[in-house]
Amino acid sequence: MRRRGTQLRLWLGLVAAAAAWSVSADGARAQTTKKPDATLPDFGQPLRKQKGDRKSKAKDDAKAAAQPAAERAADKPAPPQGKEAVEADVSTRTIAVTSAFTGTEIVVFGSVVNSRQPSPEAGYYDVIVVLEGLDAPLLVRRKTNVAGLWVNTDAVSFETAPSYYAIASTRPIEEIADDSFLKRNGIGLEYVRLAPAAQSAAETRAGEIKPFKDAIVRLKQQDGLFLKQDYAVIFIGKSLFRSSITLPANVPVGPLTARVFLFREGELLSTFQSKVRLERSGIELWLYRAAMNHPFYYGLGAVLVALLAGLLASMPFRRKPAT
Repeated sequence: MRRRGTQLRLWLGLVAAAAAWSVSADGARAQTTKKPDATLPDFGQPLRKQKGDRKSKAKDDAKAAAQPAAERAADKPAPPQGKEAVEADVSTRTIAVTSAFTGTEIVVFGSVVNSRQPSPEAGYYDVIVVLEGLDAPLLVRRKTNVAGLWVNTDAVSFETAPSYYAIASTRPIEEIADDSFLKRNGIGLEYVRLAPAAQSAAETRAGEIKPFKDAIVRLKQQDGLFLKQDYAVIFIGKSLFRSSITLPANVPVGPLTARVFLFREGELLSTFQSKVRLERSGIELWLYRAAMNHPFYYGLGAVLVALLAGLLASMPFRRKPAT
C-alpha cells in the first residue's frame, strides 16, 4: 500500500509539471506573436537588405530636405549689380617749370567701378580724356592785302580762351557721343570754349566770328598747344585704362584740369575731374616774382644786363691801335 501511494504521488507531480510547462509555453508564444517595435530591426530579413533600406531612406530624407532650399534659392532673385562709375587720377599733381624745362608727359589712368566688360579688347566702354589749361583773354587780328602790303584790318577780342587744350579718346569722339553733348561740354577742337568779348560780339556780324575761332585753333595746333588724339586711351584690363598726353616746352604756366568721361553705347555713365599744377621753380620763379613785384628795378636790371652783354660781345672785335 505504501509503495502504491508513493507511485501515485510521483504521477501527480509529473502531471502538475506538464501542466505548468504548457502554460508557460503558451505565454511565450503569446509574447512572440506581439507586434514588433518599429525601432528594433527585423531579424527576419537579411542583414544586407536592412542596411540598403536604411541608406536609401537616408538619401531620400536628405534629398527631400535639400530640394526646398534649392527651389527657394532658384526662386530668389539675384542681387543687382552696382552702378558703373569711373575713378581716375594723374601721374603727377605738380610739375616744376625751370629754365631747363623742355616739356613733359602726363599719364591719366583710372578704372571702371562695377565693370561689366568681359575683356580689354571687347570695346564695351568708351573713355574721353580732356586736359584743359587756364582761360586767358586773347586778341586775334586778321591781315588783308592792301596795295601789295599785308596789314591788320580786322580784330576780334576773346574774353576767355584756354591756354592749353588736349583731348584723347578710345576712338573718334564723333562715334562716341552726339554733337549736342560735345558742344554742351566743350569736347573737341570744334567746340572749344572761345567766348568773344561783349564789344567784339556787338561790332562783328553773325557768322564772322567763326573764322577767327578757326584761326585760334589752327595757330594753337601749330604751336603744339591744342592736341587731338584718337585711339589714345587704352584699356589694359577689364576695368583699367590709361592715356599719355604730351605737354610742350611752351605750355603756359598755370593749373590744368583733367576731365574723364565714361560712355557705353553713346550714353554717359560717369565723369571724374582732377587737377594738375604747373609751377615755376628755381631762377624762373625768382625772375617772375621780381618782374611782378618790382617791375621798375626788373626793367632797369634787364637794360644793364643787355648793355653788359653788348660790351662783352664787342670786345673780341675791337681794333688794336696802330703803333
